[in-house]
Amino acid sequence: MSITFSEFTIEAYAQVFSLWQRCEGIGLSQADSKGNIQHYLERNPGLSRIARNGNAVVGTILCGHDGRRGYVHHLAVSPEFRRQGIGRRLVEDSLGALKAVGIEKCHLFIFSDNIDGRRFWQHISWTFRTDIAVISKIIT
Repeated sequence: MSITFSEFTIEAYAQVFSLWQRCEGIGLSQADSKGNIQHYLERNPGLSRIARNGNAVVGTILCGHDGRRGYVHHLAVSPEFRRQGIGRRLVEDSLGALKAVGIEKCHLFIFSDNIDGRRFWQHISWTFRTDIAVISKIIT
């Protein structure tokens, strides 16, 4: 097995979306349409990454920033490729890219009941915060 890492470009969208659908803990919506992801990648060039085993996408991270803080969405590694450092490497590459554009802090959103996800993030030294909450509004 030879895993390669590269920038997530829209050409990989179909494989990435399929991976997201197969991974527990990933919440998908219209915001994840091909057009919306293309816009996100164009707005945040070089920050999102994919991992491939041959031609197959086996890992991905969607990463961007608002000019002040970085944000990670949809870190996913195919179940048969977990515990090999792929997720950690995707995170490190995206954080390095954020740092290169002057972003010093990164946040992510995680479902409260995603125990495996919370374990992963805490294992790689992210801090679970209980002092803030997310509130949302659908703009119609």
